[in-house]
Amino acid sequence: MEGVDGSIIEKAGMAKSAALKLANATIAERNNGLLRIAAAIDKHRKKILAANEKDIEAALALTREGRMSRALVDRLKLDDVKIDEIIKSVRDVAHLEDPVGRTQLALELDKDLELFQVTCPIGVIGAIFESRPDVLVQISSLCLKTGNAVMLKGGSEAHNSNAALFEAVSEAAVGVEIPAGWIQLLETREDVNEMLKLSEYIDLLVPRGSEQFVKYIQANTNIMVLGHSEGICHVYVDSDAELKMAVEICYDSKVQYPAVCNAAETLLVDTAIAAEFLPMIGKRYKKAGVELRGCQKTLEILNNIQQIKQASEEDWRTEYNDLIISIKVVDGVDEAIDHINRYGSGHTDAIVTENTETALKFLRFVDSSSVMHNTSTRFSDGFRYGKGAEVGISTYKVHARGPVGLEGLVIYKYLLIGKGHVVAPYVGANAKAFTHRALSKQFLL
Repeated sequence: MEGVDGSIIEKAGMAKSAALKLANATIAERNNGLLRIAAAIDKHRKKILAANEKDIEAALALTREGRMSRALVDRLKLDDVKIDEIIKSVRDVAHLEDPVGRTQLALELDKDLELFQVTCPIGVIGAIFESRPDVLVQISSLCLKTGNAVMLKGGSEAHNSNAALFEAVSEAAVGVEIPAGWIQLLETREDVNEMLKLSEYIDLLVPRGSEQFVKYIQANTNIMVLGHSEGICHVYVDSDAELKMAVEICYDSKVQYPAVCNAAETLLVDTAIAAEFLPMIGKRYKKAGVELRGCQKTLEILNNIQQIKQASEEDWRTEYNDLIISIKVVDGVDEAIDHINRYGSGHTDAIVTENTETALKFLRFVDSSSVMHNTSTRFSDGFRYGKGAEVGISTYKVHARGPVGLEGLVIYKYLLIGKGHVVAPYVGANAKAFTHRALSKQFLL
């Protein structure tokens, strides 16, 4: 391809060639590859953590210089607990049902003319992500399970961690049944722009990062992009909420891990309980070091208790990924829904209430990929949703939505099986009618 670096073309060609072979590997072969990956990560744990420590040291230096946020450093960090989680995630993916070769439709068009819609791999997945090195393992394990080859480009801040994990994954998985080249690692910033030109090789791009980063990817490629631009998540505390429960949910949604896309960025509180509830949650947030930015009503309630900044219009549209939350007092569930649908990103939003009718209204009218009742927004995650891992979270409404696991990495093909059938008898004045009868059978590839 003109204007594209030759080494990138070579890697893309290897991935495309491997994808054709990997698509026909058996589920036993793919699962065996996954279990070998889990074992290799455990075996090379010290090497991976040592590489991560180098990245952390460099990141902290950038933080001291004001060139990197503390939130990015938090995302970058690996430890033994995180390694254990990564290993468990890979093994969980291995134990999931095979998403490839499932018959979604079986239809008789006429006697001995049968149509099947069967799931199959997409082909080559291009994954571009920032900071979190565990993403490399999540995406590669899901791609292997679904028979897809993958080209990975991580952030430069995780260069050493990504290289160590890539080495473990790529060496462990390859065997007689898993073709070499199914996983490729791109290493330079320039590789991203080169990758965006590879529409002849890459079938789907999955970017994970900031809003600006994802929008850049979307605007500079002809390849289909699956992702979300940002996670502006809300918790609405209704007038019928159990307030102690609400405090725990609001605290967990913001504080448990603020540097991720499913952390709450805006708290909405019904005016009927605001005077009682806001001081309760305000004190919990204060102990955790959360910066509060509130509407005028919030300021009037909390100003005598603790410092709080005036929220701007921009705050309602901001993904902080930090210990900052904007707070707005609203007049009931309708105003809460309107606010979320106007300012939210379609990611994850929650209501806390004991009123079933109010909860159902919220669940029906909030237009987000995950909508929750009486639970933390932090549950919006592929692993927690039982997907083993996730490629990312999609706020799109085509192909896949919400935490995207195995189902988002397969497409389908139509297989038509006949016995010498031709179209001619089915057209014209005396055309033969189709039976279009549903069949209760599976097509085995």
